[in-house]
Amino acid sequence: MSELRPFHIAFPVHDLEQARTFYGGLMQCPEGRSSDHWIDFDLYGHQIVAHYKESAREHAAEAHHNAVDGHDVPVPHFGVVLSMDQWKALRDRLVAAEVTFVIEPYVRFEGQPGEQATMFLLDPSGNALEFKAFNDLSQLFAT
Repeated sequence: MSELRPFHIAFPVHDLEQARTFYGGLMQCPEGRSSDHWIDFDLYGHQIVAHYKESAREHAAEAHHNAVDGHDVPVPHFGVVLSMDQWKALRDRLVAAEVTFVIEPYVRFEGQPGEQATMFLLDPSGNALEFKAFNDLSQLFAT
């Protein structure tokens, strides 16, 4: 694999203070630059930007779902492939905070190529997030 570079994604939120509490507090993402209309966060070294959009929650409710390994995966979604230790720490923090998961933490494709730990949740504006981890990162693109 070539050297990974940080990605950047901008997404709509209906309330910047709720986004700050969720991403900065619960998700423990350090805050970068901000204005009255957007906030930069550091999500495990990647730049995510919450942009205020009054109707953001309404549009998130229109998400599509695809069947993957017996679960309805929300589309669109974004997230990060973490180390297994990072994934477990995040899972434990979210469970302790009594977060409602779209898909509870579990191991997907168990015993198959691409086996991975995964979990899905929504931010306060309804944006779907997935966090996953592999015991063997070489399985990231396994077929």
